[in-house]
Amino acid sequence: MDRRPYGDTGVQLSLVGFGGVVIAGVSQAEADRAVAEAVERGVNWFDVAPTYGDAEERLGPALEAYRGEVFLNCKTAERAREAADRELETSLRRLRTDHVDLYQLHGLTSQEDIEAAFGPGGAIETLQAARQAGKARFLGFSAHSERAALEAMRRFDFDSILFPINFVCWHHGFGPAVVEEARRRGVTCLAIKALARGPYPPGAARIEKCWYQPFQDRDEAELALRWTLSQPVAAAIPPGNPSLFRLAVELAASFRPLSIEERDQLRQTAQDIQPLFSES
Repeated sequence: MDRRPYGDTGVQLSLVGFGGVVIAGVSQAEADRAVAEAVERGVNWFDVAPTYGDAEERLGPALEAYRGEVFLNCKTAERAREAADRELETSLRRLRTDHVDLYQLHGLTSQEDIEAAFGPGGAIETLQAARQAGKARFLGFSAHSERAALEAMRRFDFDSILFPINFVCWHHGFGPAVVEEARRRGVTCLAIKALARGPYPPGAARIEKCWYQPFQDRDEAELALRWTLSQPVAAAIPPGNPSLFRLAVELAASFRPLSIEERDQLRQTAQDIQPLFSES
């Protein structure tokens, strides 16, 4: 699998990363096999968070043998420093490491999130202290809101942003402003929700470990992933469903940029689909 630079840091990330949800709720033996398979297939970016069930407890032992070869990122959904400090120490213990490569504020959504995380005694202080203490190499955040993402980048000089970069959302106006602001500020874009079609329609069967309706048809999934990877992003995290993750790894191994005709096709396709995210 090809790799791309994580900014100007010298780090190279596999086009597709491993989301910890893939191994949440499975046995340690299953987690070990899934991580080993991912590494063997060229995946070197692993993403996890305390909110992903027991994923940290499973990923720590599974990743121990490869820790020096991979880029590990974790997150905190806490907004106050004291709670975020405790969560970081718990994550490091569970992950069996003395540092993560990237530590992120998780899921910034509202102005209240912003004010709490960036105000006095906010979780941003945990991130800064972690970097100073060598417990985090780089700092970032994830968001599902354009307004929150733009404000977070205004408030702090982050290394990266983890954000939905999805062709359906994009063609409904969600995403371009964030990508442009990240480019202007030199913030690396990491993508989520590349394979999202949209919300589940009423009565639709739900896919395990996927809270939105994904593109499951291989051809559709390939176009969706190629669209995301044709944007100015370093890498993308696929859905947490194990089968969809494996599909994304296979598709990324043969990645090629979209043609003009394919871009036009996806622009038309997007018009008839309800986007997973929009900014009201």
